[in-house]
Amino acid sequence: MRITQMLVRSGLTVAAAAALPLTLTATEAVAVNTVINVTTSGTTVQVTTTDCATRSNGSMGNASLLSSGQANFAQGRQVTLSGTSTSQAAAWSNVTTGTYTVIVVCADGTTAGTQSVTVSPVSSPTISATATATPTASASPSRGVMGGMGGGTKDYGTATYAAGGVLVAAGVGATVWVLRRRAKPHRL
Repeated sequence: MRITQMLVRSGLTVAAAAALPLTLTATEAVAVNTVINVTTSGTTVQVTTTDCATRSNGSMGNASLLSSGQANFAQGRQVTLSGTSTSQAAAWSNVTTGTYTVIVVCADGTTAGTQSVTVSPVSSPTISATATATPTASASPSRGVMGGMGGGTKDYGTATYAAGGVLVAAGVGATVWVLRRRAKPHRL
């Protein structure tokens, strides 16, 4: 009888502990996390996304590069997205120095995301005929080395954290149950 009550109590505790992380993250799980990734290389700006997988009239959508004086999608330099159902991309070349906003709109009219990007001037090394190349010291990286086993810099989603919380809670519950069971004297 006592063992049955202990099992029921510990089972309810584990169930409540497992539901807590899911309850706390329910509001985050409802929100749609649309992400675009904007990169620069010299005077080229590139955007990638995975949100515009469906085609409409042969197009997956458009991306627009807006300078600081432009306010809406139509005013920017527009490029058609290209790619597959798993990854779409667009690029602009010969972009001048400055801060820009990249907006991606899918073919179905939904906005995949908006992100700001700064294009820095490209510096080319100049060496005169009479100068000799001498090594110069450069500044150390400000963020240091991003080490790890490959996944050390990945940002995991809400579902991964919730599943981890459930596993930790189950382990703690099982440990408490075993320790409480061992603390009571055995009766024959």
